[in-house]
Amino acid sequence: MATIGDVAQAAGVSRSTASYALSGKRAISADVRRRVEDAVRQLGYTPNAGARALATSQTMVIGLLAQFLEDEFAPAMLQYMLGVSNTARELGYDILLVSDADGTRALRRITDSRMVDGIVLLNVAERDERLPILRSAAQPGALVGLPADCTGVDVFDLDFEEAGRLMVDHLHRLGHREVVLVSQPEHVIERGGAYVWRLQDAAREAARARGITLHTVAASSHQPDVGQDLNALLDAHPGVTGLLINNEAAAAALPTVLHERGLTAPADLSVVGRYSDEFARTFSLPYSSIESAPDRLGRMAVRQLVRRIEGEVAADEPHVVRFVTPELVDRGSTGVPRTA
Repeated sequence: MATIGDVAQAAGVSRSTASYALSGKRAISADVRRRVEDAVRQLGYTPNAGARALATSQTMVIGLLAQFLEDEFAPAMLQYMLGVSNTARELGYDILLVSDADGTRALRRITDSRMVDGIVLLNVAERDERLPILRSAAQPGALVGLPADCTGVDVFDLDFEEAGRLMVDHLHRLGHREVVLVSQPEHVIERGGAYVWRLQDAAREAARARGITLHTVAASSHQPDVGQDLNALLDAHPGVTGLLINNEAAAAALPTVLHERGLTAPADLSVVGRYSDEFARTFSLPYSSIESAPDRLGRMAVRQLVRRIEGEVAADEPHVVRFVTPELVDRGSTGVPRTA
């Protein structure tokens, strides 16, 4: 039985190029496509899923382990999932979404049964219980999120430490000296959401170095609680002139809270959030923000995973840990602090 590798060899192209030419998931030149199609006819290659799996031991499916956790804002998680699934589709792979509450058992089930060719993990905890299983699996794995131990997997994440420093530095340059950082709920930290304290600790260190008073507050990820939390922190800290938001639910609720209090940004408060440009458009957020890059992170993770699946990365090549450098998107919500 002819395989996609046979087709690629006969056409004089790489295996992935032959796959793209047949799937139409990526732009391929007319000459290359014609050579691939000629090879398919000559070899009698049948590119249906069953034959492909038998011939190559590949399913052309990537497992995506993700959960919509109650203490996180679902629309934000969805953006990471879309980044992974869209890129997989472009590369000719389908996605098997696994959202079981028992992630360890689910991961073992789909890897032991060879249902997928590789795994992408989201909702990564600092000491994630799924990682020992993934490291022992025959399939490669990629993570969007930084665990304490990155051994045996490729890891991609936003540089949250630099994001925290960038947020503080931006307001410092404008003259702000008392600021509040609004973070995720305490439950996120308790279960190992390291991105929360990575940003928070870096922001605290930067604030101390620059003589800024930084108050840190954990806010809910649900309405109406998050709105109440925002009102409470503004009542508790009347002297603050800047808000740093590392909580997507709080960012989405903030326009209503400020409107009800008769406040505007940047006249009364300067605001810098941490979320994606797509998130800002979805919720019509007028605030400057650190781009969280869910699309880019998903794309990076899937591309690296496919390279390992298709043998473009040698089996003994070291795994990578790569951070996206944070960028500040200026939407005009920051300025010099108000005068008393």
